[in-house]
Amino acid sequence: MPLRDESSVVDYQALAQFRYMIRRFLRFSEETARKAGIEPRQHQLLLAIKGLPTDREATIGTLAERLQVQSHSAVELANRLVSRGMVKRRPSETDRRQVLLELTAEGEQILRELSATTRAELRSLGPTLVRALNEVLTQNATREPADTAK
Repeated sequence: MPLRDESSVVDYQALAQFRYMIRRFLRFSEETARKAGIEPRQHQLLLAIKGLPTDREATIGTLAERLQVQSHSAVELANRLVSRGMVKRRPSETDRRQVLLELTAEGEQILRELSATTRAELRSLGPTLVRALNEVLTQNATREPADTAK
């Protein structure tokens, strides 16, 4: 017996609208990074380093997890940013086996510029994005979950 689909057209429209709004923002962010002369993933790594919670260190493993990439991909991103003078490596003070990444003045400057542009876009796009998320969260909230055991 096929699974019942309790979702309505409105549910699918809400999900589609939310994904569309996320994609619009991501595309804007990617294009902004390229215009600034860096690749989107490089921008993401700069932001991940700067935006880590204070109880976390900027190790390759931590940054790979934050970017949802494999460690070797995070290493390659870091290598490119080190060669461009935007990131530097230093040994961890607590575990000399670990290497930590930190932004250089140049990395800080480009991140500051990109973040200002990103915040401006989010101020514009944010209300629509929040409405789209609220639609997703409230559309199916009052319905019973589909009985898939039958």
